[in-house]
Amino acid sequence: MALQKSSKKPEASEAKEATKRYSAEDITVLEGLEPVRKRPGMYIGTTGVEGLHHLIWEVFDNSRDEAMGGFANDIEVVLLPGNRVRVVDNGRGVPVDKHKQTGVSALETIMTTLHAGGKFGGESYKVSGGLHGVGVSVVNALSVYTKAEVHRDGGNYVQEYVRGKRKAAVKKIGSSERTGTVITFDPDPDIFKEIAWNWEKIVNHLRQQAYLVKGLRISVLDARNQKSEVPGDVFYLHEAGWDVPSMTFYFEGGLVSLVEFTNRYLKPIHKHVFYTEKEVDGVTVEIALQYADDISSRILAFANNTYNAEGGMHVTGFKTALTRTLNTYAKNSSLVKESDGAFAGDDALEGLSAVISVKLREIQFEGQTKAKLGSVEARGATESVFGEAFTTFLEENPDDAKAIIGKVVLALRARKAAKAAKDSVLRKGALEGATLPGKLADCQTRRAEEAELFIVEGDSAGGSSKQGRDRRTQAVLPLRGKILNVERARLDKMLASQEVKNLVVALGTAIGEVFDIGKLRYHKVIIATDADVDGAHIRTLLLTLFYRYFKPIVEGGFLYIAQPPLYKIKRGKEIFYFYTEDEKTAWLKREKIELNEEPVPDNSEETDENEVEVGETEEQSNKKKTTKVSVQRYKGLGEMNADELWETTMDPAHRVLKQVHIEDAQEADRVFDTLMGTDVPARKSFIQSNAKNATIDV
Repeated sequence: MALQKSSKKPEASEAKEATKRYSAEDITVLEGLEPVRKRPGMYIGTTGVEGLHHLIWEVFDNSRDEAMGGFANDIEVVLLPGNRVRVVDNGRGVPVDKHKQTGVSALETIMTTLHAGGKFGGESYKVSGGLHGVGVSVVNALSVYTKAEVHRDGGNYVQEYVRGKRKAAVKKIGSSERTGTVITFDPDPDIFKEIAWNWEKIVNHLRQQAYLVKGLRISVLDARNQKSEVPGDVFYLHEAGWDVPSMTFYFEGGLVSLVEFTNRYLKPIHKHVFYTEKEVDGVTVEIALQYADDISSRILAFANNTYNAEGGMHVTGFKTALTRTLNTYAKNSSLVKESDGAFAGDDALEGLSAVISVKLREIQFEGQTKAKLGSVEARGATESVFGEAFTTFLEENPDDAKAIIGKVVLALRARKAAKAAKDSVLRKGALEGATLPGKLADCQTRRAEEAELFIVEGDSAGGSSKQGRDRRTQAVLPLRGKILNVERARLDKMLASQEVKNLVVALGTAIGEVFDIGKLRYHKVIIATDADVDGAHIRTLLLTLFYRYFKPIVEGGFLYIAQPPLYKIKRGKEIFYFYTEDEKTAWLKREKIELNEEPVPDNSEETDENEVEVGETEEQSNKKKTTKVSVQRYKGLGEMNADELWETTMDPAHRVLKQVHIEDAQEADRVFDTLMGTDVPARKSFIQSNAKNATIDV
């Protein structure tokens, strides 16, 4: 039945009745920390892995702010058994006296009230990175248990909380010669469906923070397997003598050390690391940079020591000053031919590793997770301080200046060559379907939100995929061999590769500075390679391509990896598919079936001769009729016929897809640099260090 729009207004009596029903009783007021538990994503961004670790960052940030103010120099973060986390600092300790506005202790006010803290006024903190004052109270709200312990004024005070609500008033439990704060919290499993701390993620974040605060020692301990209880009289657990994995960070070099650490697997092209620090108009600007023999850039931006993944005003000011300063110096020193023209922003960034850190009294972030700095005054201050200091650096270090300008000139010429190559590939009409690659079997739908592109390995898999697909929504693009490793290839060389060119045209987004995610022709781009070493290599090459040149496709959640089955088991007329070795083993055990010999080796076809007969238990063998059971081990998509490929890998109702996410952009950048770059010793070291985590398929 069709719905028709009515022009008839409600009767006066109906409207009056509706008004009566909507009263003050219908207005819900969430008190205290209830809004946080009701909508946690508004406060920590997500209840996934990032949001979970954000709890540690928020508690740590309070301790770090004490260090930034000169009141602390030692912070310890400990992962305890049962998912608990303990953060300790030797700062002043949170005040415990009665707060005149709330009528309870200042500690309880800070722990249980949004927008309460020492960062909104007064002289307690000249700068801070606190999340609009909601940090520790949000952690308290999202934890099933929290304990705050304060050492100050010769006393030791404690208060405990359950899901943000106090258990009792603040209590003095003894005397103490220490000063500082200890926060222990246990994330709520009702909020976080998966609670799994990532040791490497935590270590990387805390190492970064140690670079940003000179003279601060940060210790991190992994005591999750420790059986003994936390000693009640021990302030720092690293003093308790526990034999647990631990890391300690302390850097006198500050940002210079961080740049050197960032470039540790790269070859710097100039000797001296540029560094400057200066305060202007109430904004302290600190910058370090160095160029390396690379085509990617690495810019780490911080505001009040909080990492800004999406940059912000300080990054805008830095880029403007960088491009202008290099253009001015190159022109005045006659290091650039007139025919080359002026440097563009991307030219100046190529191969650059830079750390930008600003500190402001009043700070504004765009969004609750502090990913982008919105304080306008940071732009002018950064542009002014950096522009003046970098000009001086170039003039005082002519050899370094010559190397930097030479690097940027190469980038400029490569950009022009790449543009010419790109224009020849992405000419007018190329992306509207007129010149789609011949090997692409396109889908019928033109609605990107329901269209899927399967990138498959080889013509054999391509043939089966094209036959087995849903032609209305699924497109197939076979790749021939291994595509170009784009990690060290410029755009012109990349587009000279026919396989890469085919993929660029098929996606429809164009590439480089004219990339447009709005023109993506498929909202599911699925990498489907074989389950062997070559397949893994091709998958890695494709991931490198997408990460370096199509990152918005990854960030938008459009990139997936297909999971074809590893095994097919036939029992009589029944067919079972298994995607992992563990699944297959568990099924055989559950069905009480014992293997007499190993499964068929690589590249086996599904024939009677290659099927493996499996022994059965004594109980089964006593039955009058014996059912034949066979196991087939798949190594490639090409081994499957069209029906099998549809059932297991392409049918949305049964297939298994893994969505590709970027959890840590800095770490992802480092891994791609290491694995796909030219530094062989670094790659060898990485492989040796991570060999224990590899799954070997022989």
